[in-house]
Parts: sequence; C-alpha cells; structure tokens
Amino acid sequence: MPGLTGDWLEAVGEEFSKPYYRELYDFVKNEYSRYTVYPPSGDIFNAMHYTPLKKVRAVILGQDPYHEPGQAHGLSFSVKPPTAIPPSLRNIYKELNMELGLKIPNNGYLKKWADEGVLLLNAVLTVRAGQAASHQKKGWETFTDAVIRAVNRKDSPVVFMLWGRYAKDKAALLDNKNHLVLTAAHPSPLSANNGFFGCGHFKACNEFLMKNNEEPIDWQIEDIL
Repeated sequence: MPGLTGDWLEAVGEEFSKPYYRELYDFVKNEYSRYTVYPPSGDIFNAMHYTPLKKVRAVILGQDPYHEPGQAHGLSFSVKPPTAIPPSLRNIYKELNMELGLKIPNNGYLKKWADEGVLLLNAVLTVRAGQAASHQKKGWETFTDAVIRAVNRKDSPVVFMLWGRYAKDKAALLDNKNHLVLTAAHPSPLSANNGFFGCGHFKACNEFLMKNNEEPIDWQIEDIL
C-alpha cells in the first residue's frame, strides 16, 4: 500500500515506524495476498491524497469501507460511477436537498467534496470483500485517530461532522476551540429518521466557515452524463 506524501507525511509519518503499524501493515499485506480486499490497495489513502492537510475545512467520518464489488475507492460514503448510490449517501443527498435546495445527482462520486477541502475519512481503511467490519481493531483506528488529531491541531477553522455513535465517540479527540463539532444520527436508513434528517449540518458548516472568513463549501455534486 503506497504511503503518504506532503504535509500528511509530516503530520502523521511517525505512525509508520510504531509497532502497531508494523503489525497492521503485515496484516493488511497478508489479507490482500489471500483474499479480495477493498478498496484497491492503491486507493487506501485517497482521503489524504485528495485533500492535503492544509486544505482541510471539513471532516466527514465513516466507519469502514463499502465491502461489495466496485464500491470502495478510499473516500468515505463515496462510490465511482456507474456504481449505484448506496442508501446512506442517498439520504445525505436528501438532507442536502432539504437544507440547501441542491439537486440530487445521478451518481455517488464525492471527489469534488475532497477537492473542496472535505476530508472523507473512514476510521478503518480496508475491509475483506463481503465481510463488513472485518478489519476493525487491527490498528487502523489508531492510525486514523492520529489523522484526526492532526486536523484538530490546525489553527484554521474546521467543521467535524460526526454521524452515528461510532463517529461521535471521536469527539473526545477534538479540543481545539477554533473548530466546530457537529453530531447527529447516522444517515443509514436504519437511523436517518432519528436525527439525521433535519440536522442542518451542511448549512451550519458553511455559515461557520463564512463567519471565520473562509469560503463556503460547494456541496453540489454534478450529474455525470
């Protein structure tokens, strides 16, 4: 799995030499050699590759990658066309439509958000095909906690959008008064009606950024023809 470069390497590169990461590396390497694992190994760090630390203005935290063929590509909640839009992302689009009047797009490819400065980070960065949560508690959480702490240290304002109990637990890592931490239910069909719909996070995010003299995020994902 290719490593990090640029400011992310400077911020969290020391993790690579720690004992837990060596064990994680060996585990992941073995998994890719014996099983089908998602995302493709070259995409594992796409969240950081697409969004340099200095450009991070918002964080959307997922749990672990999609585990079905053709879905995961290293960005939380995102899928590449022509893969169908997963249910949780469809609910995210519905909330954007209700909050900001945005058109619901015909695809689930969120790289535009990454380019806009939204770190689309999963807490666990790999998964065995067809086995949700199969790579949890192998070391990825320790690594991505280091990523979250690096964002927390930023002086410029960042909005953390924590959806569901798993993501909300990460609020304990966030103590920088420059940032805004928003929590809500997960957008999964199982919980979206219990506090995700109507949460107002996307509007609150842009209002906070503008109040702090930052450009708002363009949340509109365009149709792919």
